[in-house]
Amino acid sequence: MATLKDIAEKAAVSTSTVSRVLNYDPTLSVGDETKKRIFEAAEALEYKNHRKKAPQKNSKLAIVNWYTQEEELNDLYYLSIRLGAEQQAQQMGYDIVRVYHHEEEKMEKDLSGILAIGKFSPEQAAKLREQAPYICFVDYIPSDREDDAVLIDFKKAMRQTIDYLREQGHQKIGFIAGEESYSDQSGAWIDPRTKLAKQYLEKQGIYEASYFYKGAFRVDAGKANMEKAILQFGKDNLPSAFIAANDAIAIGCLKALSEQQINVPEDVCVVGFNDISTAKYITPALTTVKVYTEEMGRSGIRLLNERIQEGREVSKQVILSTKLIKRESA
Repeated sequence: MATLKDIAEKAAVSTSTVSRVLNYDPTLSVGDETKKRIFEAAEALEYKNHRKKAPQKNSKLAIVNWYTQEEELNDLYYLSIRLGAEQQAQQMGYDIVRVYHHEEEKMEKDLSGILAIGKFSPEQAAKLREQAPYICFVDYIPSDREDDAVLIDFKKAMRQTIDYLREQGHQKIGFIAGEESYSDQSGAWIDPRTKLAKQYLEKQGIYEASYFYKGAFRVDAGKANMEKAILQFGKDNLPSAFIAANDAIAIGCLKALSEQQINVPEDVCVVGFNDISTAKYITPALTTVKVYTEEMGRSGIRLLNERIQEGREVSKQVILSTKLIKRESA
């Protein structure tokens, strides 16, 4: 496991700065470029070396992120997917064009394929199809299912998480969902984890609608929702465990609980989702569902490579498993 010192050396900053950035310290004043270096260093040090593939024939891929660069820093999930994709593409000999939301002018004309990371409206998906012969979506699939996609087995992940909490004796389990809108503001994406958590808790006979909250996939939103729960139920009558739809939300929950002097995990347990590279450095270290984000990016590039190099015509969806990582928060 990479240490804070390793990350500090790679990012060319102090270990104290690394620690405060990875713990989302709101009192720290550093620029986004410094944060980006630290987050990317933490991700890069998690990667394993892979054997390089044979170079391609000067093919060019666009990696399109539905987030802006600033938004990517608030949700390291997508940053990690992008880095995995870029590493795989480079190892395969592809040239890369990196395109963020609001930077569509950077899209080039002679693309062999597009890796689309995030949630895209039907209109956005149609536009991407006009710009390259092959598209692979990562973490999303349009309703028409015409394209390749890399997805997560959310159903199994939610069942494993709830089963684990039940084994620990928890009967009152809350869920803090994430909600997102397409970047063209044409509609909202519904997080399947909310429906799956509700269904499985209902099956267990312990679903309680008032224990469910939703907000943005950000630290501040997680903190605000936990504060709302504390105000609603009081310190002594909170659900004994909360599942957060991503690690950023979970980190916000931990901050709110700490400020109210509610002990984790003694009083309330918190489980995150994604296992971003910083999750192990949070205090307390975050119990979370590991999503293999690097492999998501790599799998997307490999699917594009099959289309480009082998001429595969049928669309393919790859569904990746997850793993519950047990640390200090639950």
